[in-house]
Amino acid sequence: MQSKKFETTIGGKPMVAEFTDLAEQANGSVILRYGNTAVLATAVISERTRDDIDYFPLTVDYEERYYATGAILGSRFMRREGRPSDAAILTGRIVDRTIRPLFPQHIRNEVQVVVTVLALDEEDPSQLAVNAASLALATSDIPWAGPVAAVRIGHKEGQTIVNPTYTEREAAMMDVLACGKDGTINMVEVEAQQADEETVASAFGLAIEEHNKILAWQNEIIKEMGRTKREVAAPELPEALRALYENEFKTKVTEAVFCGKPGKDAIHALIDAWKARIEEAASQEPTLTSLSKGTIKRFMEDRVDEEIHRGAVEDNKRADSRRMDEVRPLFAQAGDISTMLHGSGIFYRGGTHVFTALTLGGPGDSQVIDTMEEHDVKKRFMHHYNFPPYSAGETGRMGGINRRATGHGFLAEKALAAVIPSAEEFPYTIRLVSECLASNGSTSMGSACASTLALMDGGVPIKAPVAGIAMGVMTHGGVHKVMTDIQGPEDEFGGMDFKVAGTRNGITAIQLDIKLDGIPVPVLVEALQGAKVARAHILDTIESAIATPRNTINPRAPEILTMRVKPDQIGLVIGGGGKTINGIKDASGVNDITIEDDGSIFITGKNGAAQKAKEMIEGIVKEYKAGELYEGEVTRMMDFGAFVRIGAGKDAEGLVHVSEVAPFRIDKVGDALKIGDKVRVMIKEIDEKGRINLSIKMADPEWAVKKGLTPSTNPNGGQRERKPESRE
Repeated sequence: MQSKKFETTIGGKPMVAEFTDLAEQANGSVILRYGNTAVLATAVISERTRDDIDYFPLTVDYEERYYATGAILGSRFMRREGRPSDAAILTGRIVDRTIRPLFPQHIRNEVQVVVTVLALDEEDPSQLAVNAASLALATSDIPWAGPVAAVRIGHKEGQTIVNPTYTEREAAMMDVLACGKDGTINMVEVEAQQADEETVASAFGLAIEEHNKILAWQNEIIKEMGRTKREVAAPELPEALRALYENEFKTKVTEAVFCGKPGKDAIHALIDAWKARIEEAASQEPTLTSLSKGTIKRFMEDRVDEEIHRGAVEDNKRADSRRMDEVRPLFAQAGDISTMLHGSGIFYRGGTHVFTALTLGGPGDSQVIDTMEEHDVKKRFMHHYNFPPYSAGETGRMGGINRRATGHGFLAEKALAAVIPSAEEFPYTIRLVSECLASNGSTSMGSACASTLALMDGGVPIKAPVAGIAMGVMTHGGVHKVMTDIQGPEDEFGGMDFKVAGTRNGITAIQLDIKLDGIPVPVLVEALQGAKVARAHILDTIESAIATPRNTINPRAPEILTMRVKPDQIGLVIGGGGKTINGIKDASGVNDITIEDDGSIFITGKNGAAQKAKEMIEGIVKEYKAGELYEGEVTRMMDFGAFVRIGAGKDAEGLVHVSEVAPFRIDKVGDALKIGDKVRVMIKEIDEKGRINLSIKMADPEWAVKKGLTPSTNPNGGQRERKPESRE
């Protein structure tokens, strides 16, 4: 096997790139190691050109492998990898969003980048996947304007950590994954605990410093290992096409782009008219006949793109005539859909309309995560996102889940995770589902807003309301213009989609997508400040609909009671084969009883069932003490006394000796008691074997008299000869 290795140090750990002939049929491949984590990245370009499409056909796949963890995972019946986990989908999207803007967009040859995790330790493979994909592409013959670098920046306990491990990321104040090149950023993912803008900006600056180290290393590798890039020429456009545009459509583009309407209808109508005009002109101009429909459409889209950017920078104009920092009209509603729902929210921002429903369940309803990165982890907060085709005025297939829906849903989930109460404070499993019913820009941030309304409507004691906004940028002549609340054409043709979510106190999530090579950090800092102002404005609208979480949860939501037993009592509660706990469930009618290893018990039920089950468990684990009073039931009769059950536990039965029935002597206990009688008793003592001795006369001295009993007599002067007694 041929092998060539290159090494550098990032964050105090070695990063090693190894080029071998293992995947020699690929156009480019590399094995990249960081610590004990290793990934294989490959890049392939097809020889066939697809003339039937009008977009660049890039596919990015991120493949998890169970063997990477040194364990046999999967279900009992399926010991191999199945569909990609959400984590794999999200990492694949990270790689895709980083490398896609750097390809020549006129390429119609299919390109596929595959990143396979070969070994997984404490080092997160996400940033490694981006760097590996960069090296595979940059050393291949595939046209690409890389390299790019990726680094993760963590903030925990006042310390900044470069490429933190999984353990170091737990309970971190902020986690930033930033990718970029040449001193700019082109992809960002942030999850934070209400971090301020200055802290986030400083993380961007540190990421740039680390990028420069990685890029210098990659460039040295490319000099030695890089192949000559193949030529994929852009289609030559005939002069007749440009002339037709200049003469008939140039002014129409300006009119369509800046028509003052919030939607994209005018632009789409313009493109349709352009295509129709080209078809008509082609009958008279031979140079237009050979142009594909994709090329014709792309030409007009490029002109629209140019005009939107020029108008924003030179004329300070937006497609819908708003100011650059103006948020579209807002509407917020909490509840009022149906009492069947545990909580609901509706949020409008211009033409983006989102409805979110809240469902509360017990701890047993949590999702169990079992993947390469997480094994048997319980997830108690979930946000799911649906984007039906009608939300964009289109028809299409319903059902299923795609990468976009997974990514948008997780972004809103990250935005809200920082304000979700702890399990100790609010032990419910929380599921939010956002239905995007109309779309015109940033439904993910609309989902975060609608979800905040649903949470507060459902009485979930969140730490603070969350709102989100999408910031954009237009560039022209080297000048950047930041705009607030991008929509329609600004989203489709703009330079970036910079989603920022948070509370009044700080940022909880960020996601950056761009169509440019990169965005300078000062532009992102300006966008952060604009997002902060917009966020406060949106929160005013949310809080006008519902200022704080409701005092109580919906009556239809289950009641959850918590209690704790000693760890050595867990087996007592469960019983042999689960007999005891299943009996409690059947007798009380609860939905679920969850027992943790530390003895924490969560009881989920409705209509008082949870309280009934709790009392039954308390009876099982009750530790009895002398002097305590109970109402008990006679269960067994003996010559020397009666057994009385005072609780639900198997040891909650004590003996009332015949001498403890009345304050005077009686001959037969059967004269005073029978099975099924309810009596008040006091614990007289618990003997050295843990057996409970009870007394009726100590609990109620008058009971015997009220019962009509009288003292017994015998010839031994009150002393009777008794046979040896046994309690068994």
